[in-house]
Amino acid sequence: MVAVDSDAGRVNGISEADEPGWEVDPDDEWGLAVIATVGRQLKLRREAVGMRVAEFAVAVGYGEDLVYKIEAGKRIPRPEFLDRADELLRAGGLLAAMKEDVAKVRYPKKVRELAKMEAQAVEIGVYECNIIAGLLQTPDHARAVIGAAQPPYSPEDVERMVAARLSRQSVFERDPAPSLHFVLEEAPLRRQVGGTMVWRKQLERLLEAGRLRNVTLQVMPTNSEPHPGLDGRIELLKFPDGTAVGRSDGAFNGRPTHDLKHLRILELRYGTIRAQALSPRESLAFIEQLLGET
Repeated sequence: MVAVDSDAGRVNGISEADEPGWEVDPDDEWGLAVIATVGRQLKLRREAVGMRVAEFAVAVGYGEDLVYKIEAGKRIPRPEFLDRADELLRAGGLLAAMKEDVAKVRYPKKVRELAKMEAQAVEIGVYECNIIAGLLQTPDHARAVIGAAQPPYSPEDVERMVAARLSRQSVFERDPAPSLHFVLEEAPLRRQVGGTMVWRKQLERLLEAGRLRNVTLQVMPTNSEPHPGLDGRIELLKFPDGTAVGRSDGAFNGRPTHDLKHLRILELRYGTIRAQALSPRESLAFIEQLLGET
C-alpha cells in the first residue's frame, strides 16, 4: 500500500487529499527517476523566475510542504498541477509536456506492466472465480471492491488504484481490436457490491461489453459440475509474434509463465472452463434476467 502523510491538513480550504500527487513507489526505479526529473525542472523554473516556494504555493493553490515534496521527487504531481505550474513559471510547455510520463508513474509498477502486456496482446482470456474481472468493472464497482480491503486503504490510495484499474480498459479502444474472452462465476454477479444502483450499472456494463464483436462473455452457473478453475483465476495473453504468457492462482506458484508446457496446461484448463460455462448467448440472457429481478 502506498504511504500517506500523517500530517494531513487543509491549506486555502483544500484538504491534502485534494492536493497534488501521491507518494512514489520505492521499488519503482523508473518512476523514481521520472519524478526526480520533474521535481528538478520545477525547482529550476521556479528559481529562474525568482519565485519563492511560499509565493509559488499560494499562486498554484496548494500547500507549501507539498511543493517541497514535489521538488524533492517525493511526491507525484497531478496533471492539473503541472499545467498550472507551467503557466505560472512561464515554462513554455516544458512542465506540461511531462504529464504523459507522470501519468504512468501514478499507477503501481505491477499494474503498468500488466497494462503494457494487455496493450500488446492480440488475444486475452480471463477466468474469474471470486470477482468481476477488472477489465469489466465500472468505476463505482471498482471503488467498492478496493474500498472493502482490510486493513483499509486511505481514500487517496483507493482512488489511485481505481484509476490504475480503469486505465487498463483502454484495451477496448484499440484498433485493430484484440480478441477478448471472459468467464465469470455466477455468485459474484449476484453480489450487490456497492448497493443496488452500482450493481445494476455493473450488470449493464457486462451486457454492453458482451455485445461487442470482439468480446466473448460467459457465465459459469453455480450449479455446474466441478471444473479446473475452482482454485483461482486464470489469465492467458497471446501476442502477435506467437508468444504467450499465462498465470493461474492455482498453478506454478501463481507467477506469470512463458513455459510452453505450462501454457498448454493453462490452455487446457481454460478451454475446459469455457466448455462447461453457459454459451455467450445464454450468458447475456442470464445477466438480463438478473437485471429483471431487481
